[in-house]
Amino acid sequence: MALPKAVILAAGRGSRMESQTANKPKCLVELAGRSLLDWQCTALRENGLTDILVIRGYKAECLQGDYETADNPRWQDSNMVVTLMTAERRLAQNPCVISYADIVYHPSHVALLIRTEGDIVITYDTSWETLWSQRFLNPLDDAETFKTEQGRLQEIGRKTTRIEDVNGQYMGLLKLTPTGWQQIKDTVSELPQASLDRLDMTGLISKLLERDIMINTVPITGKWCEADSGDDLKLYES
Repeated sequence: MALPKAVILAAGRGSRMESQTANKPKCLVELAGRSLLDWQCTALRENGLTDILVIRGYKAECLQGDYETADNPRWQDSNMVVTLMTAERRLAQNPCVISYADIVYHPSHVALLIRTEGDIVITYDTSWETLWSQRFLNPLDDAETFKTEQGRLQEIGRKTTRIEDVNGQYMGLLKLTPTGWQQIKDTVSELPQASLDRLDMTGLISKLLERDIMINTVPITGKWCEADSGDDLKLYES
């Protein structure tokens, strides 16, 4: 079976990075001497995923390299789902591994994702509480529900005060087949443009669950991080 292609969603600025993204997109901020984008591309390429499409928006001209590019010209007025839709042709024709642009992950996570069957497959970190306890005084302040059963997602995205409602942390690393992409298109097709513009990926996944669409899950244990702010970068480097 042919390897998936890759899509990196890199349209946003990352305003919580403040001055670090004044002149470049968030994915070009450095962690341990390498840009977030470089970490991502390396993890993908180590698994044979050399066909990488980077979806640009803010400071698009800064993103040029040994990857393809496409642009979300409405990046300021839309959310990540609209950015994903920019890759329509690729998603409709090929299985694709999709990555947020502000995460770093181990190549083994990509390998697990590729091997897991399903039209929509997402990774999640079972040891999330360890990392979140270092990032936040109360990990539940930033956590949302994530419930799985026998490798299938049951719930995602609600605020909760109960740690048992969080089986793991959704990472922003997922895989779609063309069938999975069609299920997404069908789910959002009747949304008003304003609602579609506001829709983030977690919200989209929740809507898929409401339609009883199967979402398979891949548990991993650590070796990844999410960079939301300069404080996050300082923490990881220390």
